[in-house]
Amino acid sequence: MIVAGIFISLIMHSVIPFPKHDHNIVYDFLITIFITIIVWEGNLRVDTLLNEKLPWVSNPGKRILIHLPVSLIFSVLAIYLPMMAYNVYVCNISGENHQVLMTSSIVIGLLITIIILSIEISTQFFFQWKKSLVEVEKYKTESVQAQLQNLKNQINPHFLFNNMSVLSSLVYKDQDKAVDFINQLSKVYRYLLDNRSDELVTLESELTFIKSYTYLLEIRFDKNIIFDIDISNNFLKLLIPPMSLQMLIENSIKHNEVSAAQPLRITIVANVNGLVITNNLQLRSNSEPGSKTGLQNIKERYKYYTGKAVEVIQNEKSFIVKIPLLNSK
Repeated sequence: MIVAGIFISLIMHSVIPFPKHDHNIVYDFLITIFITIIVWEGNLRVDTLLNEKLPWVSNPGKRILIHLPVSLIFSVLAIYLPMMAYNVYVCNISGENHQVLMTSSIVIGLLITIIILSIEISTQFFFQWKKSLVEVEKYKTESVQAQLQNLKNQINPHFLFNNMSVLSSLVYKDQDKAVDFINQLSKVYRYLLDNRSDELVTLESELTFIKSYTYLLEIRFDKNIIFDIDISNNFLKLLIPPMSLQMLIENSIKHNEVSAAQPLRITIVANVNGLVITNNLQLRSNSEPGSKTGLQNIKERYKYYTGKAVEVIQNEKSFIVKIPLLNSK
């Protein structure tokens, strides 16, 4: 900024033919450096403030329309007022020369301000564009990983083995129920295949899948597991990442005791703040420490769609997860 101030002062002395005045020329350099610092630092503060109030990403056109006039008005005042004070107290120039000095100072200052703003705005656009490309690529990678993790959580030997074991016993005991079980199992896998590449699905679609999924669990665990789902039709068209509810249900079963003595109750309700999934806390005595991969997976996926966080609450009696419901806009 000091070098820029000296450079501008040299330009002023070379392009404006003023008669010599009774003052030290060093003062000219000092006032020019001072004004340069004020203009430079002030515009940086304006940029920082506008970044908070009106980020480039949200509305770049509106940002330019506001940023440019605000910076120019600030620069005019930052040049004009110190120059007036300098003219009164240090180097008094009257008449036509005074008008030429003020006009030339403002014009040169504004030209330099416009050049700096052009460079700054171009730089902002470039870095935001570059950042958005990096975030898109990062999201694509994590989205693919999330899809693979979703499939892995369901299509694994344990899941298939448990359901095949249940099915084999049903075939001998209740053939009609075995047919229903096969139909519901096929719906679960059909949903997984149909939505493996979708980033968001409607809550209505997810609940249809959950109905089939919980049917399999109720056949497997009988009365040892209870599902309470209470969701108004007003929320059915809102969106969530696919298999989010399944992950949370699977997480509850994985870490809690499910038995006749200790039935597991899983409640899913919706309100204006999102979905609330609650299970009574009865941790298995022989369970291994959880990796929390499922919860982390859901949290990371939500970061791309909303600023609202996924909340996890645990107390002595309950384990609660709150996930946002998203609009289609």
